[in-house]
Amino acid sequence: MAEGLRERKKRQTRQYISDVATGLFLERGFEAVTVAEVADAADVSVNTVYNYFPAKEDLFLDRSKGVVDRLSRWVRGRRGGESAASAVLRELREEVESVSPRVGLMDGYAAFMRVVQESPALRSRMWAIGQEVLADLERTLREETGAPAEDPLPTLMAGQINWLHGTVMTEIGRRMVAGGKPPEVSREVLLLLDEMADLLSEKVLNYAVRGAG
Repeated sequence: MAEGLRERKKRQTRQYISDVATGLFLERGFEAVTVAEVADAADVSVNTVYNYFPAKEDLFLDRSKGVVDRLSRWVRGRRGGESAASAVLRELREEVESVSPRVGLMDGYAAFMRVVQESPALRSRMWAIGQEVLADLERTLREETGAPAEDPLPTLMAGQINWLHGTVMTEIGRRMVAGGKPPEVSREVLLLLDEMADLLSEKVLNYAVRGAG
């Protein structure tokens, strides 16, 4: 369905406020900037900011919704004969190999990560997002396998699969902050992914295999 004028204007306003806020946070640090200062710089009211962003952290981590269901989307989209872990490994390799900004392989990501590292509030929110990713993946694995609520396997498998994603994202952030360039970090993390895949047991690699039909 085509986006209406009202929806487009709201989306553009939201993006503009987020862009203004991000610029201020990158310049001065997250803790040093108030929501009132963001509103003033964006020429909107404080209430308008909160209408679009319930918490200050949302201004900086405004794309977190796309991250929360990322692993679930990859698992649901696995190919015939492919397991949940194999699908996530494949998708991660494709993102890293293509030097995708979706996994932080872009100029400017180091500055973004420095702001996060220097802010307890943002680090806490990033941890909470990670827990949402894990819970969402566990639900998806239960749905995909039909496992009953008392079966611990989806919980355990979600932890293993989430480890792949979390470790890759952490390593990309660490290497970018250390001065790495996106193509260089991409090559390094591809080697790391091979090492990580070797650490997974056959039970993990053969869990939730999609039928070939």
